[in-house]
Amino acid sequence: MTIHRRRRKIAEQWPTVLWLAVVWVMLWGTLSWGNVLAGLGIALLVTVLMPLPTIDFHGRARPLGILALLLRFLWDLVAASIEVSLYAFRFGKVPRGAVVGVRLRSSSDLYLTLVAEISSLVPGSLVIEAHRNTGMLYLHVLDIESYGGPDKVRHDTLELEARVMRALASDDELARAGVAKTRRGQAALDAERSAQTSSTTTTEASS
Repeated sequence: MTIHRRRRKIAEQWPTVLWLAVVWVMLWGTLSWGNVLAGLGIALLVTVLMPLPTIDFHGRARPLGILALLLRFLWDLVAASIEVSLYAFRFGKVPRGAVVGVRLRSSSDLYLTLVAEISSLVPGSLVIEAHRNTGMLYLHVLDIESYGGPDKVRHDTLELEARVMRALASDDELARAGVAKTRRGQAALDAERSAQTSSTTTTEASS
């Protein structure tokens, strides 16, 4: 790596440096010049010696999509918290956990990470493994029966991916993943795919 590229890479890490410095000051609990300078120095050292890989982001932030993503996340968080807490009062019923694999439609590391993190933050589900090369997520579900079965887990995870992409993805990324810009558009797109699949199946059967 040339000196110019190294300097540019360090410059790109400044948001991380500032964030780590803030975390350092918060851990000490005292806002002082000494803590701020120490935090900046340690953060700079960490980013230089252990730099994070650069994540390519070709999308764009969509305010309405971000708002929809946050509101649905808060709803799922509250609903799942209540449902999980009710297990304490369900005497004699033992939840049957299961691990479900879901293949995401996007190949972006960023979207895969966001889907995995949001899924793990909702009580009752936890991503135990993620494969960036294949886009596979493996989720452990607390009670697969009350959730609605493996197909429901896959459907909800893909819906979450769609919300993430509607919030952050570019038009090209949405098109490549087969995700419409709106839920209504997605319903029409899914109906069209279903009709094409049925037509293909009928043609093969006739042959």
